[in-house]
This record gives sequence, C-alpha cells and structure tokens, in this order.
Amino acid sequence: MYKIISAVFFLFVSSSFAQEVPEARPNAFAFKLKQPIILDGVLDEQIWTNSEGWNGDFTQYFPSDTSLSKIKTRVKIAFDDDNLYIAAVMENLGPRKYVSTSLRRDFRGEQNDAIVFVLDTFNDKTNAFSFGINPYGVQREGLISNGGSRSEDLSLAWDNKWYSEAKIFESHWQVELIIPLSTIRFNDEAQNWNANFYRIDSELGERSTWSPVPRNFPILSLAFGQKLIFEEPIKKTSANISLIPYTAARTSKNFIEGTTEPLTPAFGGDAKIGIGPAMNLDLTFNPDFSQVEVDQQVTNLDRFEIFFPERRQFFLENADLFDSFGQMRSRPFFSRRIGVDIDSATGQNVQSKIIYGARLSGKVNENWRVGLLNMQTASDERAGIVGKNFSVLAVQKKIFTRSNIGLIFVDRESLPLDEFQQLFDPAAYNRLLGADFNLASADNRWTGKVFYHRTFESVETEKPYSFNAYLLFSDLHWNWTFSYQDIGKDFNPEVGYLPRADFKRLNPEVSYLLYPKSGSINRHGPKLEFEGYWNETLGTTDRDINLGYLFKFNSFSELEIKQKNRYVYLFNDFDPTRTGGEPLPAGSDYNTKTIGVEYKSNPRNRFNVMLEAEGGQYFTGNFQRIQSQMAVRIGYTANVSMNFNYARIRLPQPQSDADLILVGPRIDLTFSKSVFWTTFVQYNNQIDNLNINTRLQWRYAPASDFFLVYTDNYFPGDFMPKQRSLVLKLNYWLNL
Repeated sequence: MYKIISAVFFLFVSSSFAQEVPEARPNAFAFKLKQPIILDGVLDEQIWTNSEGWNGDFTQYFPSDTSLSKIKTRVKIAFDDDNLYIAAVMENLGPRKYVSTSLRRDFRGEQNDAIVFVLDTFNDKTNAFSFGINPYGVQREGLISNGGSRSEDLSLAWDNKWYSEAKIFESHWQVELIIPLSTIRFNDEAQNWNANFYRIDSELGERSTWSPVPRNFPILSLAFGQKLIFEEPIKKTSANISLIPYTAARTSKNFIEGTTEPLTPAFGGDAKIGIGPAMNLDLTFNPDFSQVEVDQQVTNLDRFEIFFPERRQFFLENADLFDSFGQMRSRPFFSRRIGVDIDSATGQNVQSKIIYGARLSGKVNENWRVGLLNMQTASDERAGIVGKNFSVLAVQKKIFTRSNIGLIFVDRESLPLDEFQQLFDPAAYNRLLGADFNLASADNRWTGKVFYHRTFESVETEKPYSFNAYLLFSDLHWNWTFSYQDIGKDFNPEVGYLPRADFKRLNPEVSYLLYPKSGSINRHGPKLEFEGYWNETLGTTDRDINLGYLFKFNSFSELEIKQKNRYVYLFNDFDPTRTGGEPLPAGSDYNTKTIGVEYKSNPRNRFNVMLEAEGGQYFTGNFQRIQSQMAVRIGYTANVSMNFNYARIRLPQPQSDADLILVGPRIDLTFSKSVFWTTFVQYNNQIDNLNINTRLQWRYAPASDFFLVYTDNYFPGDFMPKQRSLVLKLNYWLNL
C-alpha cells in the first residue's frame, strides 16, 4: 500500500513543477542610506522626498484580483550597516475615519486598516518575517512558515525589537519603520531577498498587494513574493546578543487541599545569541512560564484530547522547524509537553519546574536548516514526579523550488528520584525517529506531505510507526485533497501529540467555487468530504460523509451550511456528556445524522457576531448545540465580548441527559499602546468550574513587560473557592 501511494504522490510531484508562477511586477530596490533617519513618521528626509525608487501600483486581492487597487499605496526601502528602513504612504479617496480594533500589539483581522511588510530573507519562499502597523501606530510582528499556504501559518506570538511611527493626514496616512538587522536572520552578504507588501483598507473593504497574489490563496502566501534588491550586499556588523532577565513572584492558595503557597520570588532569564547572521542560540535558566495568558476553555464532546497551541516565547523562533513534522493527528514533537507532568497522587496535569533549556536553530546555508534543543526538568518527590531530559534534533533540506525533506529525532529520558548518582535510567526512555517530505510547487497549486515516524521504548512494542501521505490541488475554482494515514498499535510519541493510535484513515475532499461578477456574494460553492477510520481487528471504527455549501460576501461576512453523516464505534466505555453519567458500553456502534450552520458577520462593524449551530442525532439520543461569540467595539479603547456555548443532550435511560454551558464574558481595555487590561470569566458546568482571570500588562520598553495576573476558581453552585493565585512578573529585553 505504501509503495502504491508513494508512487502516485511522486507522479503528481513531477507534474507540479511544470506549473509557472504568474508574471509579477518589476523588482523593488533598497537604497544604501547616506544620511541618518529621524523616526517621527514625517517623511522629510532626502531618501523619502526623492520621487525615484517608490514601489506602487498595488493589485487588488479582495474582492477581486484582476485589477489595480482603487486607492494608491507606495513603499520605499533603505538600509545601512545596522538597520532596515521602510516608508509607506497609503492614500484615500477623501477624508475618513480608520478602524483599529484596539491599541494592543499584534492586531489581526480583516477589519483593521493596516500595511504589512513580508520579508523572505532566505529566498526560500517558505519562511518569512512579517511586520505590520496601523494608522494609530499599533505594531504587529510575526513569523510565517510552511509557505504561508494557510492563514494559521502566521504566528503573531513571536516578539522582538523594532521601531515605528505613523501619521494621519486628510488625504492619506503614512508610516516610517526602523527594523534592526539584529532582529531578523538572513544570509550574510546577501544581494537580494524576496518580499511582498499588502494593505488592508476598511472603508472600501479592499485588500491589495504589491506583488499580485491570486485570491484563492491566503494573502500571506510566500510563493508570489518578488525580489527586493539591495544597492550593495547586506551584512550584519553589530553584535547580535540579547539578554532577557526576569523577576517574578507568586502566591496561591488551594482551598480544596487546605494548602497555601507563600509569596515566593523567582529569578531567571533567557538569552538570544546570534551565531552568524542566520543561526540563533536561545538559552533559558530557571525559566518562568507563569500563566500570564490562560487557555480558552471549550466544551469537549469528543473522545480525545484537545490541542492547545504553544505561546511561550522561548519556543517560538524557528518553531516550524520542530513543529512542522507530522500533522495535526500525529505530531512527533509538541513543546507544551515540556514543563508539564502528571501528579502521581491526583492524576492531574501540573507544572513541572524547568531547570534549564538550550535551543540552536536557523539556516546553515541557503538549502539547509537545523534545530537542536535540550531541556531538563526537576524532580518533585512530593508529587511523585521524576525529572526528565528532553532532546530534539531536526534537520531540513530544501529541494526543487519550494519543497524540502527533513529528519527529526526526539529523546525523552527519565531521572529517577532515588538514583541521582545515575544520570539516566535506561529502563525509562521514549525516542522517536522520523523523516518527512514536504511538497510545495512554485505556483502553490500543488502542496503535500509524506512522512514515516517510528518510536522506540525500553519495553517490547508492536507496530510503533506512523505513516501519512497527503496531496492538495488548488486553483481558482477547484480544491481537492487526498490523505491516507496509518498509525500502528504501539506508536507512542510521548513528547508529541497523538489523540489516538491503531488506525488507518482515508480522507478525500473536493470543493468548487463560483465567483459572481456582481452582487453582494464574492464567492460560493459546494464541498464534499469523506473521512473513514478502520483497523485490522475491528474493521471500520469511524466514518463521516459531509456535504456543505459556503457563501463568502464582499462585506467579509461568511455563511456555511453543513450536513453530516457519522458512524462511530466505541473502543472503550464512553459517557457522551463527560459529566460522570452512565457510560455507553465498549463495542457498541452508532449511526447519526446532523445539520449545522456557521455564520460570521462583517468584522468591520462595531457589533459583530460569530455563530455556529448544529442539531440532530447523538449516539442513542439527540443533541442541539450553539456556539457563539458576540463582540462590541468601543472605538479602539475597549472591546467587550461574550463567548457562549450551549449543548443540550437528551439520551434514553440508563444514560443521563445533560445541559452543558460554557459562558465567557471578556473585557479588553487598551489605555494606550503600552498599557492593557484584560478581564474574563469562564463558567463551565462540564468541569463544574467558574474561572476569573484579570491581567494588567504594561509594556514599559520595547519587548519589555510588567504583568500582574490574578486568577480565581470557584464551584459555581455555592461560589465556594477552589484555588486562587496572584502572579507578578517583570522582564526586560537588553540588546548588547
């Protein structure tokens, strides 16, 4: 089977490179700066007043991609030995107001006015840095990985130092940026990069790009970048070392166990050391991963573990080098496994102390990337937690135009509580070795992945492997995918993410989009999806056949209608409500049908809503659920939102009925571009918990913050407290 699938896959690979990228506009040029720049947003320096060298004639991306933008935008770039300088002028059709959802850093969404600069510094059209700014001077920076083929390939969690100013005038707004060369990685003595710039305009609902991007791909797609040519080769001349020390204090009280943690100070920090212009060494000692941002709770009606993304800064730069191996149902490495362990007494996940961490990652040359990580956690005899050492090696080589092959090795070793004289316990290890091939054609129409991973443990295992073959074709109208996955019975990536094992999965999908030439609908079309799971012992265990129809409107609103047909076989006893009711027996199976609708309103409106509703059969009974988020924007200083999830489950005896409610009001206040206050409440009757979290953040210097975080948990019925904590944290980013 593997040979047949791989042969078919590589047949498509050979045809994919016959595709050509659509003709792009002339290259951009970066001019060597001869006079200093005063960062004030006023473009009165000679480099900016000179009419030559500006890059304009932006092309529409939305609502269409066949004409020039209705409003003019122009960008100019300069550099010196230490910095990159960017100026941009965004014209309007007349006086107007601008939309900014808040003054908080790292804004995202189609509702904001903004200009974004994408810099592919290694010319691989796979990874890039992104810097954006809106008319009020609010910044965002991010990392783009995997070619930007999906909107989730942009990570705004990455943080670094750079500087900008924005000015608003009657007929336009303009910005000035200074990006230190120490902030980004690139090949030394590089003569050119790939780049693109895109603008979001809230008044016309228009998005436009300097280098044209077809509207059936994400706007941040790196396949369509154009050359940015430097007047002379660019290189780093200054030291590239950053120290990020922190001090923190924490106190907590557990009312259930009757224990109190006194106010305990902590000290530690990170260091970022540039190894040449393209490699980075991250070091951390006694890191503090305090819960300054709490995960959003969800109502879980599934049988498997829920995935929450990584937010900790230490793991973010070049994170795709480690995280892009595998796929969403079989990840060989998941960094959130580090620093979390299981309390042997309660069986609950608890934070385990990290003693140190080291992480080397980046480009060796134009074709090779490498990542190496080692971290050590501490033992906790009281909780029965054994200290562990984590090591990861990832190597990736570029092939063809935008594709790559990679190897990954993951090792987790245990340090026993009672044998400290022995560094590692040979009877308690978990290791993984794997290889991935990632396909991305030059024009982005063909993407895909083939991988094979295998785990190794001290005990004897049976079929400890994971195999996957995936292929996606996308053009203006058609979008189809084929995926085959085979995960063996004892495949066990303990430092990864694997919701289930011992299955084979087949998942073809096809969709077609129509583009009306007029009216309020921008595009619409049907989608058909099949997903089937089976194994050699039980035969078919899960099967979904889903039919949907999507409408996307010129207002940015969306509507999708779905009809789902499900078959489920239970491996183990399962309570469909997850509330402690009588479980359904293992070995039983169920066929169900549901219908659902998803709607997103125009995000530019002051009041907007996202709504998802579904109803129909559910195991032996039926259910109706509604999930919504309503938000009110008060200028750019306040956002008030309400998450509301309700599931009504009705099951015949002896199973229990349930009404599952998750309510989460949130108030987000931005007093300035440096002071933010967020408060939210999460009531979840599925886990019988009321959580209150309030967080004050003061960004008193670039990439430097003070946090004050208060968290409280109660039993909802009588408001008796469960656990309460207060965290203070101060960090400072120092460039040497």
